[in-house]
Amino acid sequence: MLAIIQAAGWPIYTIIFASIIALAIIIERLVSLRRSQVLPEGLLALTVQELKKNGVTPDMLSRLQANSPLGRVLAAGLKNVKSSREIMKESIEESGRAVAHELERLLTTLGTIATAAPLLGLLGTVIGMIEIFGAQSPTGGSNPAALAHGISVALYNTAFGIIVAVPALVFYRHFRSTVDSLIVEMEQQAIKLVEVVHGERG
Repeated sequence: MLAIIQAAGWPIYTIIFASIIALAIIIERLVSLRRSQVLPEGLLALTVQELKKNGVTPDMLSRLQANSPLGRVLAAGLKNVKSSREIMKESIEESGRAVAHELERLLTTLGTIATAAPLLGLLGTVIGMIEIFGAQSPTGGSNPAALAHGISVALYNTAFGIIVAVPALVFYRHFRSTVDSLIVEMEQQAIKLVEVVHGERG
């Protein structure tokens, strides 16, 4: 592997750096976007049960806020439980926008890497081609070692750029879809809470 990296020349290090960042983001998002972490099972039902039993208490709000992103959205609504339906919904929407922004964290960087990695590979290809043409002597002869090195730089960088870009793009699309579905379900649960509070749902 080290021999391949050395044969690919200095442009490969930019691709390796991008791949390390992409891998770190993928691992972090896989952990952070777990459904059990964002939308704990039964949290809404427990919240409604406690609300009907004890009403809104500071302890209940602090536990909800520390629980999960869904908990923070529900807590924002319950802070305005005595206000009108519209004010309660507005507070939930404000909190929801902040939570959505948090769930989308680092996805732009991952998408940028997916787009930039093939371009970095293309840069290596261009540099390799420059080395190939530079290996040509004025008399038309060529240096075989320099020619082989130029070809290595061109091909290895192209391949590595694609190898990094494809998984980054796949995970970027997967995480975007995951975040969208989590946000939709969070909105649905928040609406259920508003309906329960205002007597529109049992």
